[in-house]
Amino acid sequence: MVLRGYVPTSEETLQTLAALRLQSLNSDFSTHAPFPRLEELFPPHVLHARLPPLPHRPPSKCRGARLRAGLLAGGLWGQALAKQRAERDQRLRGRLREEGASTMAAIVEKWKLLQGMGRPEAMAAYVALVREWPGFGSTLFDVDLHTSPVGPGPQRLWLGIGAKAVSLYKPGEPEPLDSFCYGRISSFGASDSSTFRLSVEDRDLLFETSQVDEIAQLLNTYLASAGAQRLPRPQEPPTSPPTSEPTVLPQGLCPVARPWQHRPPVGSSHS
Repeated sequence: MVLRGYVPTSEETLQTLAALRLQSLNSDFSTHAPFPRLEELFPPHVLHARLPPLPHRPPSKCRGARLRAGLLAGGLWGQALAKQRAERDQRLRGRLREEGASTMAAIVEKWKLLQGMGRPEAMAAYVALVREWPGFGSTLFDVDLHTSPVGPGPQRLWLGIGAKAVSLYKPGEPEPLDSFCYGRISSFGASDSSTFRLSVEDRDLLFETSQVDEIAQLLNTYLASAGAQRLPRPQEPPTSPPTSEPTVLPQGLCPVARPWQHRPPVGSSHS
């Protein structure tokens, strides 16, 4: 989750986390220790964010201009443009290598300071740093919000589902834009296969997502653990009371790439 950018924190903290991971894997610094690739220690998107943005050329509205551009692209002008692109890509790759080397050197210096720290200590320190994020323990889903409390939609957000509340985050921001305790949620469910509806008091929030069922199941799980009555989804007949088997809650940050499985039929054993 750290490497995929789902733990918003400072670059300095990300370097410290990488150093703690090295200490956990290899113990004290040594030039002979096996060294993971940088992308296995540090979020690649942070390095890419340092690079200058690609130049943007607005599309031509004139048909004649587009035709002339197409003709030129097939001749010497096209060859010149291809050469410029290749040179630009080479410069960006070189800049990325420089940024990567600089970051790795900073991580190694922090690793050297951890000499004598055992693996359990390194792991505990790693988790303690990650837990500083208020959203720690939430399951995060990438969603597009169409009814936004903070402005016109659609808006790309993180939907964080935790044990006590549902929160909306701007990607990469540590503090939520809004947060709803379960007592404020009046209903929720699937409007269709790719739209999830969450009704909070007097407003409806519509999220476009590919993980409608996973979000619904997780909300049901937390509501059940809180002693709340399960809310049926639209056009879903009420089910019989759940079995007495204890609910297993997610521990720590749950990877978005490995969502919760669909709820098994009532009466079957839980996975």
